[in-house]
This record gives sequence, C-alpha cells and structure tokens, in this order.
Amino acid sequence: MCHERCRQKDEIRTSPRTRLPRPASQVFRRGPDPPSADHPTGVSETCLSLEKDGWRALLRTGPTARVFSRHGADLTRAMSDVAQSAEQVPEAVLDGELLAVTTDGRVSFGLLQSRAGKGPKPGSGFTVVFVAFDLLATGRDGRDLRSLPYLDRRRRLLDLLDGAPTGIQPTPASGTDAGALAWVGALGGAIEGVVAKPTNPYLPRYGSGWTKWRRRHTTEAVITGITAAANPNQQAAVLAKPDTTGQLRPVGVSLPLEPALRSHLASLLEPVGDQLAELPGTVGGLPGSPPVTYLPVVPQVVVEILTDQDHPEFGRYRHRPRIVRHGADLTPDLLAPAAP
Repeated sequence: MCHERCRQKDEIRTSPRTRLPRPASQVFRRGPDPPSADHPTGVSETCLSLEKDGWRALLRTGPTARVFSRHGADLTRAMSDVAQSAEQVPEAVLDGELLAVTTDGRVSFGLLQSRAGKGPKPGSGFTVVFVAFDLLATGRDGRDLRSLPYLDRRRRLLDLLDGAPTGIQPTPASGTDAGALAWVGALGGAIEGVVAKPTNPYLPRYGSGWTKWRRRHTTEAVITGITAAANPNQQAAVLAKPDTTGQLRPVGVSLPLEPALRSHLASLLEPVGDQLAELPGTVGGLPGSPPVTYLPVVPQVVVEILTDQDHPEFGRYRHRPRIVRHGADLTPDLLAPAAP
C-alpha cells in the first residue's frame, strides 16, 4: 500500500532522482493508467497523483470563467490566459494547481510568482497552465459533486476535459506505487511528491484523508540569525549558503527549532550586537508574507537541513527547511556554493 511506502521516508529519500521521459505538454495530457477489469477507471481504491510545485487554485470554467486562490483571492487578471482557455470548457468548478511551464518543459515556481498582480507578458519565456485534480461542481446551476466518491468525480473530470485547451489538463493519476513514484523529480524537480487520495467524498481541509509524501534532500547551511518570537518554541534560524563568490546569501528560514536542538545551538551562537534586522518576507514564505525580524549572529555554525528541493530557486527554498543536526565537523568555508 502507498501508506506503508509513504512512511518509509529514509528509504525513498535516497532513491535516484527520476525524470519523465516526455515533455511537459505530454505529461499534462496523460490520463490515468490503462483501465483493468478490476479498476475500470484506471485507479484503485487509493488513487495516487502528483504533488506539484505551483499555486493551489480553483477554476470556474465556462463563459464567466474566473480563477481564485485557495484563500479566495481573485487571480483572474494575473491568470487571464488561463481564464480565456477556461471559457472554452463547459461550466464547472475545478480544484487544481497553477504551474508556470518554460519553453524547454520545466516548471518554475519563481516564474509563477512573477505573475502576481501583473498578468501575461509577451516574450516571458513561460506559460501558465492549470492542472486539475478534482471536479467540485458542474453545470450552470453549479451542481455540487463533492458528496460523490472520488473515482466518480475523477471519471467526470476526464470526460469534461477531453479535448480541452492545452492550458487546462487533468493531472495524471495511477493505482500503483511504482507508477506514481516514477514521476517524482520530473519537470526539473517540479514534481515534488505523491498524494494518496482515498476514494471518499470531498471534504474541506483535512477531512478527505489525503496523504502527502514529498521527496526530501539533505544539505548544509550556515545560521546567520535567530528569528524574534515571543514564544521560544516558535524561534527559527535564518539560513544562508555561499554564492559563487563565497558571500553568504539568505536562502530560507527554518521550521521552529526543537527544544533540545535550540538548547544546543544557544551555546554555540554568538549574537552580533543587540539590534534586530529584517529580511523580505519572501525569504521565509510566499509573496506578501511579512518581513522576517531576526537577531543576527556570527555566521560560524553549520547545520544539516532537510529540504524538498535539491537547490534553492531564485535564491531561496520555497518551503521552510527543517534543521536535522549541528554539523560540528563543518565550517562555512567548506560549503559548496548554492546553484544560481
């Protein structure tokens, strides 16, 4: 079962990185695995689909097409090309993800962020596609399908998007662990992992029982500061890696430090004065996040971190890394430069 495989993170984390032997345009046109006598929809009681590096979004298709973020913000202006494609699809509400795909078939989260509030720009070198993984409602009257089992919604989704514009496609799905894990690492690392979905009705937040697995990567970084927090349990480390010139550049903010690790690091870190500093919110989160306030420390402590990207993108890690341990045998000058 996938759930057993998902728990074996140490084993999967060290497996070779894989790529899909096909361009992005073909990946997103692929439906589920071929049907069988037991599973006519091509997926079993637990459906495995892709965990992608994009923005979760809702798409209303049809003549009044609109694009919304997972928090309800209207993204139609920024994603006007997606909305135009959605006008060619029968009326429905889709749950899915927005991805920025470059001309060479890679997916870039950083390029997707450049669309915020701006909209398509000629010559940008990428397009935005909507990859749908669920169908929530259909028809002009908005018939609610969330009470249906997932496989029924999946079948209706495939029928709805059969012949749809290339900018709106169903996500691939598989009924086997091997089929799903083969996708991980594809599209320049944009396929971050696998989501296992029981064939239940759609429920808000965590009610649907989805299990998410991401491939993790270990690397090293230097602590350059500790975030300001009223509660010590919320304190985190500002992490930096050397660039190609050897200068340390911030690449992210860690998850909150575990008590034992926080106590250990406290004896090693040396504050640089008592003045707080700030970093842009994008270093520790998404665009629009508040600035990161922190106390600078002497950059001399190296730690091993766990990330879901093998290198920073546009100078930072998208998700907050977790510090695994103190790299007592390392000094900052021994770290390899971060990939540009």
